[in-house]
Amino acid sequence: MSLDLELLRSQFPALSISDNGVRRIYLDNPAGTQVPSRVAAAMSDCLLKSNANLGGFFASSVDAGRMIDSARARMADFLNAPSNDEIIFGQNMTTITMHMSRSIGRLFEPGDEIVLSRMDHDANVWPWVLLARDLDLTIKWLPFNKETFEFDLEVLDDLLTDKTRLLCVGGASNLTGTTNDIAAICAKARDAGVLTYIDAVQSAPHIATDVQAIGCDFLVCSAYKFFGPHQGILWGRSAVLETLEAYKVRPAPERIPDRFETGTQSNEDFAGVAAAIDYIAWIGDTMAKDYMADRSQLSARRQRLHAAMDLLFDYECSLAEHLIDGLLQLDGVTVQGITAKEAMSRRVPTVAFTHGSVAPADIAKSLAERNIFVWSGHNYAVEVAKTLGIYETGGAVRIGPVHYNSHDEIDEALAALATIVA
Repeated sequence: MSLDLELLRSQFPALSISDNGVRRIYLDNPAGTQVPSRVAAAMSDCLLKSNANLGGFFASSVDAGRMIDSARARMADFLNAPSNDEIIFGQNMTTITMHMSRSIGRLFEPGDEIVLSRMDHDANVWPWVLLARDLDLTIKWLPFNKETFEFDLEVLDDLLTDKTRLLCVGGASNLTGTTNDIAAICAKARDAGVLTYIDAVQSAPHIATDVQAIGCDFLVCSAYKFFGPHQGILWGRSAVLETLEAYKVRPAPERIPDRFETGTQSNEDFAGVAAAIDYIAWIGDTMAKDYMADRSQLSARRQRLHAAMDLLFDYECSLAEHLIDGLLQLDGVTVQGITAKEAMSRRVPTVAFTHGSVAPADIAKSLAERNIFVWSGHNYAVEVAKTLGIYETGGAVRIGPVHYNSHDEIDEALAALATIVA
């Protein structure tokens, strides 16, 4: 069975909302996706039936503990993690990274080096810059090619030295959409004895993520980018996590992962994350049978999840190609990212563009007036926007379809753009 768009769209109540008789078109998905009804139901059920702190002997506390264990197990399946205990939840990716940077930083000495990327969201840049400032570390930069929008990994070979301790890079750019060969990057770092911290916030919603195949030490993502609630998740290699001192209060547990989950967690968000993973697994079970064989090395839910992601990515590549083809037909438009048809697999469907005479914010506002939702600006991709020379000029317009979007919605957005930029 192939992707059933009508059935998928029926899972998302927000897609049926209209304003003054005009339907909403959600193309703002790189900033956050809509949720299927099962996610809202799971969160409501948690609040109404399992609303308690953990560790009690009474029913609601026991139920909450089971639910959190279930969410952790599902995220481990989503990322193909070796152990559920390697899954750490937090408020969001930025907060988790700020927190973990303090613990990781205790492994370093003045003069040690951190390699950062010019392609990353600032959440995987500035926490490390601040750490370097505080600990007298050296920051080195991995640039990307402004023509190809990709890294030259030979440059990385020159950046890694016997003083390099950490390499931070993204799975995909939240502005250009480029996906990076993080397995190859991590292999180079591993050979040099360097820890790796991967920002998968933009890649995990589109590409099946296997931390064991990637070979990284840390990987972070955000559930609200893949149809869940506002929750951040970190996977950490247990052998590395065990070496880190957690910044926590004294009564908090010493065991992993609890010692890194500061304070009282949002139990309802755990429930929502579990439901979002179940939604993706349902797609695998009902629509991705043809993709199962390619994931035969995985078991049970992991196979269904990764097969579903493969199916969805193929469909999203068709959306990206359709969108980019249309943008290239508009006079004055420059796509700030990979555009070659044969290279769609090297990007996610997040597409940024600029216009020669119409400001990005004006385009986004005009689209919003037509109930077409997009973002404009640098989108926290500060180094990317500066590299592309668009930081001071308002950044770019960012359009990001996901699997619940249709080619018809892309056509409607393109028709509106043609009028706006004319």
